[in-house]
Amino acid sequence: MDNCLFCKIAEGTIPSNKVFEDDTFLVFHDIQPAAPTHVLLIPKKHIANLNDATAEDLDMISKLHKIAQETAVKLGVAESGYRLINNCGPDGGQTVHHIHYHLLGGAHLGALTGISGSHA
Repeated sequence: MDNCLFCKIAEGTIPSNKVFEDDTFLVFHDIQPAAPTHVLLIPKKHIANLNDATAEDLDMISKLHKIAQETAVKLGVAESGYRLINNCGPDGGQTVHHIHYHLLGGAHLGALTGISGSHA
C-alpha cells in the first residue's frame, strides 16, 4: 500500500528502532511510548485490520503472537507482565490501517477501563 505508514517502515523507507525482523514480521519501538516498554508488532503483509484477515492469514497471526511472547522475554517484561493490544476500527482506536499489536510493559499498567469518559 503506497500510503501505509507501517508498510513504509517494513520496507525500510521510514527508519525504525527495530527489536526483531525476519522475512514476515517486524517489531519496533513506538515513537510515542505509552509505557516504559512499548513496541509495535506487525506483519510485513498489508492487512488493514483484524476484520480483514482471511483464513489464510490465521497461521501468520498465530506466529505473531509467538513473536510477542519472545519479544516480552527479550525486553525483560515476560515475568512481571505485559499488555498486548490490537485496535480494530475507528471505535477500537485504530489510527494506522495496517494490522498491528502494541506490547506494553515495564510498569504496573492498571486495569483497562474500556470506555473513554465512562463513569461506571
